[in-house]
Amino acid sequence: MNLFEKIGIDGSYLIIILFLIVIGMFLYCISLRNLLLKYRKRQDAFLQGSDGKSLEKAILAKFRELDDVKSLATESNDIVKELKDYSSFCFQKFAVNKYDAFEGMGGKLSFALCMLTDNNDGFVLSSVHNEIGGCYTYVKEIIRGESYVILSAEEKKALERAKERKSCLDD
Repeated sequence: MNLFEKIGIDGSYLIIILFLIVIGMFLYCISLRNLLLKYRKRQDAFLQGSDGKSLEKAILAKFRELDDVKSLATESNDIVKELKDYSSFCFQKFAVNKYDAFEGMGGKLSFALCMLTDNNDGFVLSSVHNEIGGCYTYVKEIIRGESYVILSAEEKKALERAKERKSCLDD
């Protein structure tokens, strides 16, 4: 106690302070134990099974499912790409121009139908109708948006309207 007397500290105060620190540490240890028990319960609920093997099996099963989904998505993308390639050869742009070919003699039963691919290849189908002579049908080939046969005004109108249409391949 000579040391404490030289510093001017009473030894009984030091013992009381140390006792309070020990009690504080004891309470802190109890709270840590309770927290550990809480986390252990959560872990046990998460690892239900004999030794966590069921969790491992579930995780591996999910990874297999993920791989299956990934391969299915790749396969679907390939199919969509192939269909997109095929669709460029299909008729995608259409226009119909109905008109009265003989003004008052046949009604609006005549028409020009234009059907084009994505590259503006296709045809113009014209049907000219009158009451007396019947109906005449003509087909004119269209290559890259142009006809190498003279088109009537109605056929040109149908062709221009079809070329203005948006292709299904356009984004």
